[in-house]
Amino acid sequence: MNDSTALVTGANKGIGKEIARQLAAAGLTVYVGSRDPERGQRAVDEIGGSARLLILDVTNDQSIAEVARQVEDLDILVNNAGISVDLNPVTETDVDSFRRTYETNVFGIVAVTNAFLPVLRRSARPRIVNISSGTGSLDWSTGPQARFPTTGSLAAYRSSKAALNALTIFYAQALAGEGFKVNALAPGLRKTDLNATAAASGGDPAEAAAGAVRLALLPDDGPTGEFLSWDGTPVPW
Repeated sequence: MNDSTALVTGANKGIGKEIARQLAAAGLTVYVGSRDPERGQRAVDEIGGSARLLILDVTNDQSIAEVARQVEDLDILVNNAGISVDLNPVTETDVDSFRRTYETNVFGIVAVTNAFLPVLRRSARPRIVNISSGTGSLDWSTGPQARFPTTGSLAAYRSSKAALNALTIFYAQALAGEGFKVNALAPGLRKTDLNATAAASGGDPAEAAAGAVRLALLPDDGPTGEFLSWDGTPVPW
């Protein structure tokens, strides 16, 4: 697939930047989606190769429409852009925090994906990768064997990722007959500026990015409608 083209949203830093770098290193043409022009250009310069800058704000319909008109060929869409505005439990999270989080993590995914479906449909091997979170797993968030705190912390972020997981299933079902592979990735805790917890982590973003790249380059007999960890193991919804 080294003649393929990919778009990675939120690719000026963190996991998104590393996904773009690895795809470019594999020989793909990669659009680096960035809301900030200067940061985006720095990322493109650092990635080099076939990286190209796209000024894209996933919360702005006009920005999405303008970018969609610029892209004539696309095989892979990596919905990576995401935010976490606070670490509070649901009982202490205001509605505005939920709105802001969902605007990027849920509504932005729908807006971007739908805008690029026409060009993706022209691809012989269309792939969509949604960067989710293991904290969005309802199974891993409940019961005596829960992997994450059952205090309702990070309520806006975790619930937005649970919603993204549902969207992944719906898109996979709707597009199955057209050859699409649509999957969600749990990247694990990585050292990024997503929030204070992530910033304090020692997790390597490159490791998570490798998992996303595997899903982006899936063969025709690869899975669709699945939630997978960075190492390829299944994650319960």
